[in-house]
Amino acid sequence: MNHPTEHQSLQKRPFPAALLEALKQKFADRVSTAQAVREHHGRDESPFDPELPDAVVFARSTEEVQSIVRLCAEHNVPIIPYGNGSSLEGHLLAVQGGVSIDLSEMNQVVSINAEDLTVTVQPGISRKQLNEALKDTGLFFPIDPGADASIGGMSATRASGTNAVRYGSMRENVLALTVVLADGRIIKTGTRARKSSAGYDLTRLFVGSEGTLGVITEITVRLYPQPEAISAAVCAFPSMGDAVRAVIETIQMGVPIARVEFVDKLAVRAINRHSNLTLRESPMLFFEFHGTESGVKEQAQTVQDIVADNKGEDFEWATRPEDRSRLWNARHSAYFAMLQLKPGCRAVTTDVCVPISRLAECVEETERDLIASPLPCPIVGHVGDGNFHVAMLLDPNKPEELEEAERLNQRVVARALKMGGTCTGEHGVGLHKMGFLIDEHGADAIDTMRAIKQALDPKNLMNPGKIFTFEG
Repeated sequence: MNHPTEHQSLQKRPFPAALLEALKQKFADRVSTAQAVREHHGRDESPFDPELPDAVVFARSTEEVQSIVRLCAEHNVPIIPYGNGSSLEGHLLAVQGGVSIDLSEMNQVVSINAEDLTVTVQPGISRKQLNEALKDTGLFFPIDPGADASIGGMSATRASGTNAVRYGSMRENVLALTVVLADGRIIKTGTRARKSSAGYDLTRLFVGSEGTLGVITEITVRLYPQPEAISAAVCAFPSMGDAVRAVIETIQMGVPIARVEFVDKLAVRAINRHSNLTLRESPMLFFEFHGTESGVKEQAQTVQDIVADNKGEDFEWATRPEDRSRLWNARHSAYFAMLQLKPGCRAVTTDVCVPISRLAECVEETERDLIASPLPCPIVGHVGDGNFHVAMLLDPNKPEELEEAERLNQRVVARALKMGGTCTGEHGVGLHKMGFLIDEHGADAIDTMRAIKQALDPKNLMNPGKIFTFEG
């Protein structure tokens, strides 16, 4: 198996003074070469050391992005789109230098089409900002990765979250895009219609492309009515396997739960400390039910019966909105809570997704690996769709701990692939999982991806060095 973490900086491309001058003439003080700004844009939440861009430009419109891309193409300089910087697999690292296009100022709602249950937004708006803008419409956008990520970044990485078991991921919820291609052309993919059979599905091509095919500058996404009734509950189990088997039976029964999240004992301890909760420190499921009053009650009773059959304790309910918010905010903050388990640490995070029928087996075998390791390694998961995450906490000054973390990562991913799963359910490939992508899809499939890249970005300017090597 290829080792996905043997990353070395690719050769930096020259950064012409003429390009910097042209950018400054057009964008004035929205161009920065300051060390602190470049460092901010040359790192993410991955275990890799920073790789700094040569310059950062803050764009405010599709036309401005087009101008930046055209100038970079003219000078053969790489382009790295930047949202909120919350990616986990090295997506943002400027491994060949170049220009980081910061899209955070493109954070407006373009149009809300409430009757059609759609909204069009600029890429820099965050999921929380979007839902704040929608609060008076009776609608909401359900995709919720742990960080308050930008909608553009979520589209580029095909993000998911706690609601995916009911509402799907970005793949199912992006209807249309505006994209600036590597040569500066602007294309629109998809429409606001709910379906289409017109030509190749270019929208799905760019969703999950991690900035390697173009810069996304507008996104149209699906919206959903706010549920009439919402109830949330937590439930403790004697073992991880019991908890996961309860989830599998729930899904196989067809219960339309909105959220079902797994946290292991170590993760519960971290969440309690970070969010001032008093959850029992044992493997635990977080549930949420959406629907009518009667529908939510029926769903909850069915799940409680399944839980009881799998040794779970009675539900502890959070029915008031403020209690639900506190519970889910704690779950969304789990990554930062886990970092506090080992002060000064860095986390090597991995996520895999397997067919639901293999999830309990995969989680239990992973647990045995982690118990045998000297590193603290909490597990959390969107287990309703077979996806779970491991955070391996290490001292950045101890190379042997990084080596141990990567050994565990290899075992977790290899196990998922063997079980018919994927090397990443939602984090994306970036730099960290390039080797695993070959193991998952095979050389011919990677060659096909490379051919698409060659057709759309022959100079390899768009976020080079990510997903796969450009040369065979």
